[in-house]
Amino acid sequence: MNSIREQILRAVAARLSNAVAPVPVLRHPTTPVARDTGPALLMFTEGDAITAHANNRVDRTLTIRCVAVARGEEAFDVADRLIVAAHAALMTDANVTGLALAIREIDGEWDAEDADAGAVALPARYEIRYRTNAQDLTQTG
Repeated sequence: MNSIREQILRAVAARLSNAVAPVPVLRHPTTPVARDTGPALLMFTEGDAITAHANNRVDRTLTIRCVAVARGEEAFDVADRLIVAAHAALMTDANVTGLALAIREIDGEWDAEDADAGAVALPARYEIRYRTNAQDLTQTG
């Protein structure tokens, strides 16, 4: 069985995929998005921190970053619509079907790159709070 963290990440990726279809959601891509791919939503895991220990429970904070990537004349509009859809999908069920305690938005910023065919990357970061059993990462706490 996968860890609660991996279960959350898979659930979030599936939710994002449904929200922005047919635009692809790429989880932690290791190569740059090709110019001919069109718009895409990238999902990165930035960290997973322990915030508290109590009895046999461990409180954790998982930070993810969603990046909407688009090119062309409508790039800002396309990226914005992708982030709006991703945000709505994440906030619809803030406990990720019982796996998490809460999701909250942290920040976001615009990044335009004229040298790369008018590419726009719009990141939005989220914190997902969850709890595990201290001895078993596959069990919620």
